[in-house]
Amino acid sequence: MVFQGPSVLLMSKPRAKLPFSEETLQAMLVRVLRPLVKLALASGFNFTAFSAILRRLYIEVAENEFTLPNKQQTDSRISLLTGIHRKDVNRLRGQALTASFLTVSVSQTSRILARWLADPLYCDAEDRPSALRRTSSDGGPSFESLVGDITKDVHPRSILDDWLDRDIVVVDQNGWIQLNLSSIVPNAGDEARRHYFTRNLRDHVQASVMNLMNDPPPYFERAVHYDGISPALAARLDEIGRKEGMALLLKLNKIAHQAIKDDPGGNSRWITGVYVMTEEGDAVPPAAAASETETDA
Repeated sequence: MVFQGPSVLLMSKPRAKLPFSEETLQAMLVRVLRPLVKLALASGFNFTAFSAILRRLYIEVAENEFTLPNKQQTDSRISLLTGIHRKDVNRLRGQALTASFLTVSVSQTSRILARWLADPLYCDAEDRPSALRRTSSDGGPSFESLVGDITKDVHPRSILDDWLDRDIVVVDQNGWIQLNLSSIVPNAGDEARRHYFTRNLRDHVQASVMNLMNDPPPYFERAVHYDGISPALAARLDEIGRKEGMALLLKLNKIAHQAIKDDPGGNSRWITGVYVMTEEGDAVPPAAAASETETDA
């Protein structure tokens, strides 16, 4: 579910000095970047290509976010900030990495699902997404009207065929279309997975970085994590986390869907995300496990 439509730093101000040394930052980046390097290598994206992107990003961020008051940003200053040779700065400056990863099909799917999950017209008395007829001759809710509420550019049949192929919906014995909540994300197409990987990870990292750089931290960011537990308990907590996380997202989607009808609109964007992960690691002695149990709350 996506709710679109720059973020406000809640009365925060930049720290005079960041709370870590260069050595600490290196250790932090090694840990954070390791999964991304794994993804890059698995995709055949080598160090040369990766470093080329980083070079352009360093130049772009330095140019746009590290200017001095009432002074024009120069190639020399960008070179000083980034450590990149001035000739390379001059050559690459202006080649902004601003390609949009939000494709039309991903956006449409998200908006259709959000309406089905939140609009009372398409939900039952217990606020669950209703089973829908393919079409309706009496103007009642149907899959055709649901899609038509969002877009007139794609035929509902095309969307239905795609969703059936991806197990997002199923057709029951009476021919009614039912939403398969458990398959919305797991069986999403590659295009959708790439989009949400990019969007979700970027937003989480952005929130974390702003929390490090500002006092007080402007964004809510909490986690509960336990180490040294049994696979059975990990599986149990994983199941509960998925269920409760989905319930929270559905509730927030419904609130937002109703509130947006009377909202005057603006340039703000809001997003809430939940992740649940279970990882098998080296065995941890029970005595050590207690000391490693943390609640970031």
